[in-house]
Amino acid sequence: MTQAQQTLVLWDIDRTLLYVGDIDRQVYRETFAEVVGRPAEHLPARGTGVTMPLAIRSLLVDNGVPDADVAELLPRMVELLPARLAAHSQDLREQGVLMAGATAALRAVHDHPGLIPTAVTGNLRPSAQLKLAAFDLDGMLDMEIGGFASDDHHRPALVAIAQKRAEAKHGTAFDRANTVIIGDSLEDVRTGREGGAAVIGVASGKTTAAELSESGADLVLDSLENAARVLAGISELTNTSRRS
Repeated sequence: MTQAQQTLVLWDIDRTLLYVGDIDRQVYRETFAEVVGRPAEHLPARGTGVTMPLAIRSLLVDNGVPDADVAELLPRMVELLPARLAAHSQDLREQGVLMAGATAALRAVHDHPGLIPTAVTGNLRPSAQLKLAAFDLDGMLDMEIGGFASDDHHRPALVAIAQKRAEAKHGTAFDRANTVIIGDSLEDVRTGREGGAAVIGVASGKTTAAELSESGADLVLDSLENAARVLAGISELTNTSRRS
């Protein structure tokens, strides 16, 4: 690929590249108890892919925090959450797992001269960095140009944020024709379709391959285990013959 043919690859993190089990939920519990002053009885649903600020809002509302207090408590929890996650860094390494094929697929994209890998994730930037670092994956994504929940709670908006950051750094304009998002959830599919990226769905999370396809993913893979197929999929979705 020439400079003009560069492709931006936006990776989801949770259940696409890695899975941290109940650690996120434990962090929610700790943060809620510290900020609200009592235990949380209801926790956010698993594997939905929504941004962390929206998950925290649901956590507060579902546990009976008055609407008048949510606006004050939500930013305090957002600020505290990464610090609480950092305290579980050892747990991330010991209890978390890499998704099948994730490291090889990430490395293949990173090493390809025409591909620019970063993250678009519902995680806050510090939380995303902590999770990736726990699995030694942080060096394979350019975290300076990604889109994170700390940028905007509306996940589709993160695509344009990443595209603009990548354009500023690489001098190439990025749009749907040369941007691909790779993720496991219906929210990842919506993020690409509404945000302006082709979508590779990976059936590694709670969403089936059929559900990913029906929701509008351009390509669906059962896993990341075939790195060559991942590269081929990116090429198929950004082929210059498809651009208009």
